[in-house]
Amino acid sequence: MLNYQRYKRVPVVDYPERQWPNKQIEKAPVWCSVDLRDGNQALVEPMVVEEKVEMFNLLVKLGFKEIEIGFPAASQIEYDFLRQLVERKLIPDDVVVQVLTQCREHLIKRTFDSIQGIKKAVVHIYNSTSTLQRDVVFNKSREEIKEIAVEGTKLVKEYAKDFDGEIILEYSPESFTGTELDFALDICTAVQDVWEPTPEHPMIINLPSTVEMTTPNVYADQIEWMNTHFKNRDSIILSVHPHNDRGTGVASTELALLAGAQRVEGTLFGNGERTGNVDVLTLAYNMFSQGINPNLEIEDVKAIAEVYERCTKMDIPPRHPYAGKLVFTAFSGSHQDAINKGMQALHERGGEYWEVPYLPIDPSDIGREYEPVVRINSQSGKGGVAFVMDTFYGFKLPKGMHKEFADVIQKIAEQQGEVAPEQIMDEFKANYTERKEPMHFRKCVITDTETPDGAFTTLAKVTYTDHGIEKYFEGTGNGPVDAVQQGLEKQLGIEIRVLDYTEHALTSGSGAQAASYIHLMDVKSGKATYGVGISSNITRSSIRGIFSAVNRLFY
Repeated sequence: MLNYQRYKRVPVVDYPERQWPNKQIEKAPVWCSVDLRDGNQALVEPMVVEEKVEMFNLLVKLGFKEIEIGFPAASQIEYDFLRQLVERKLIPDDVVVQVLTQCREHLIKRTFDSIQGIKKAVVHIYNSTSTLQRDVVFNKSREEIKEIAVEGTKLVKEYAKDFDGEIILEYSPESFTGTELDFALDICTAVQDVWEPTPEHPMIINLPSTVEMTTPNVYADQIEWMNTHFKNRDSIILSVHPHNDRGTGVASTELALLAGAQRVEGTLFGNGERTGNVDVLTLAYNMFSQGINPNLEIEDVKAIAEVYERCTKMDIPPRHPYAGKLVFTAFSGSHQDAINKGMQALHERGGEYWEVPYLPIDPSDIGREYEPVVRINSQSGKGGVAFVMDTFYGFKLPKGMHKEFADVIQKIAEQQGEVAPEQIMDEFKANYTERKEPMHFRKCVITDTETPDGAFTTLAKVTYTDHGIEKYFEGTGNGPVDAVQQGLEKQLGIEIRVLDYTEHALTSGSGAQAASYIHLMDVKSGKATYGVGISSNITRSSIRGIFSAVNRLFY
């Protein structure tokens, strides 16, 4: 049995005044990417300078207006990278770069050296404040820990006086989630008092879930408590920096936004230390799926993923929200059927909103294709096969035909596993549209004649081959389909009945083709099957459908 008694439960916040459960997200936060710092430091093989440049350019292209580019005082590679951005003029005027540094004078000085020539920068200072780290790492009291933050702020303020540009201060009480709330407020207020922000020139106070220690609701309580207790609240931009240790980084962030957070630091696809940072793309797509503008240019998730995987040398899991290869895929037969019906209803009704079962968004809206939406295996049903035929190839199979053709594919799937759309189409041709042996329709002449009583009858003169031998028959009826049916019965000595007949256009334009579906029954045996014909001539396609069905029924 797991020794769960070794672990101490993190207490909840005694905060009955909480308001966040009654709120909803109304707009996107300020996004700050930390891919080039927090994300990069967690890579087995950190990015080289040119890879960092490519990643930076991607982040700019996606619309990030704040980008933490590293810890330039800690590494020559990160220092050189920052200088390249400056010297190559790669930083747009509307993008604010962010640099991280500990509260040490030599590191702060080096940091200011690295950002020379930048018009506007966020200097992000931090020190750990948690009860545990104060005890076992630093062996310092609350006042001593607070003094580190205060002295660091004074140093930044002093160096900022000689900086030829604008400096925004960001302060993080690292390991905030393990810090007593009263102390977190005390230390943030002390920093605020030294920096003296104003509504016109606010500072950023970042409350990181450096290690995710609690359920998302507790983090929300912590954020709202701080939000309501800050002094001069309008001089503060409240930021969060969640990690994903409990697998609830996205939930924690969304609840934090309800609780008053205005800014989110995270990474593409959740890269970062341990289980990663919060995934800003998932957050943004979640907002998008609720009709909220995420304020990021993320219409092509495949292109984003391509750059990310190349630069980080990490693979995106196939079940990763929105970007994973399988997230818009349905294997279950009931799911496939529901998707198929939902797509048909959406098309027929022309509704204002996207509403399709099992598809929270339209995959095409984020650069995904419909190809992987339905994957056919032994667990799939008739709806999935019909969906593939409709979505990929434009064949709108009659409902009664769904099971018949699905049974064909099911047998293949049981033997080999997943069946690709191309193979499904090949089987459709072999079983229906190209089922031309032994009876192969060649040509037909249709003539309408008037009977003495004023009615009209149709004469069909049909040329076909039987096992390769050319033959001919005539038939009369109340239309081309009936006439051919009557002629076939006499010619072949069979008794057949057309149970259903449907048709539709396959393509548009002058060269449009029609697909005809004939549901045909052998009267003697009671056996019934479908035949399918294709032609630019609707009469010819229906006759081909009859011959297809006859071949399936009798040969």
